[in-house]
Amino acid sequence: MMTTVSAPRFQHFVRELTQVIDTFAGDEEAVLAAGRPLLNELVSNDDWLPAEFAQPHPQYYQQYLLHADPQDRFSVVSFVWGPGQKTPVHNHTVWALIGMMRGSERAEGFAASEPGRPMQLLGAEVLSPGDVDMVSPRLGDIHRVSNLYDDRVSISIHVYGGNIGRISRHVFDVDTGERKTFISGYSNEPKQPAA
Repeated sequence: MMTTVSAPRFQHFVRELTQVIDTFAGDEEAVLAAGRPLLNELVSNDDWLPAEFAQPHPQYYQQYLLHADPQDRFSVVSFVWGPGQKTPVHNHTVWALIGMMRGSERAEGFAASEPGRPMQLLGAEVLSPGDVDMVSPRLGDIHRVSNLYDDRVSISIHVYGGNIGRISRHVFDVDTGERKTFISGYSNEPKQPAA
């Protein structure tokens, strides 16, 4: 088991979420329904995230692994957004819960398109502290996320239905619908050499 945060509040969250995964394995809807209030409780208390997992980078958003389930059934990650930083349009291929802890994020959902055609913007949502959003291939899995603020750091806690830093997924060109495969890794782990 890979856990980097020893705070009792976080350890409680991991134990409770592990029990949810054990109970509802394979039932995404039940996992999300039971996991959402657990993540809401965690991000509603901003007293447990160690400073080393809350550090922004001047150029790139940071994705710090906080916990990886030993069977790769889920992972917990802190996303640290410097002022104005954003992701490319991307997918996950697994379910995810996104909980806002500090600052705010803007999430824009997209629909995949046929090659050579622009992607369709489905809408945007702003997450504030304590809010929890959900994505999955079933619910809608393609989005772009950005720090709502140009003058401060925002931090969100993401829970994924797999070890997200090891999963092959895609970034998309909004104008052409072209997709490219990538594996994100984690900001607090050495970069893996290309295969």
